[in-house]
Amino acid sequence: MSAPRISVDFVARRRPLSVGGTLLLLLGVAAATATYLEYRQVEARRAGLELRLQEVSHRNQRDPAQERRAAALGVEAGHIAAELGTPWTSLLAELEAASRDSAEIALLSVEPDHAKHYVRITGESRDLPLVLAYVQRLQASTLLRYPMLESHEVKADDPQRPVRFAMTAEWRELP
Repeated sequence: MSAPRISVDFVARRRPLSVGGTLLLLLGVAAATATYLEYRQVEARRAGLELRLQEVSHRNQRDPAQERRAAALGVEAGHIAAELGTPWTSLLAELEAASRDSAEIALLSVEPDHAKHYVRITGESRDLPLVLAYVQRLQASTLLRYPMLESHEVKADDPQRPVRFAMTAEWRELP
């Protein structure tokens, strides 16, 4: 038995395109073009949203160096506020009123400690009894509390032999 013979014609004529096939081809090309155009539009919108997201996230990122600078400025502002909170006018008025009775007291420095509400006063006087009288007058002050003489020293290298003294006192917050 032998197999039937197969005839294959590779050069056969094609059938002409029908109207329905042409319309179907044009419809497919139009659909592909519309899909491509919509893809480009969606891609452009996605790129725009990515740029906005990147901008917002960059704006929200915190720079550690900038945060440290801001914290340092906050601490410095706190120190300045504490410095401005010192009752300088009334404190200096009390010190001046206590030395008014004796013009022999010269204040060299007044150094406040804001955290402890203490003030350290350094000065010179002609002799020790004047210093003790000055401390006693400060003890009657309404603004200063517990004024105490911390140290005193006679300046032997000066021919007038003044007494240099250091004292501390706590200042009160007056209403």
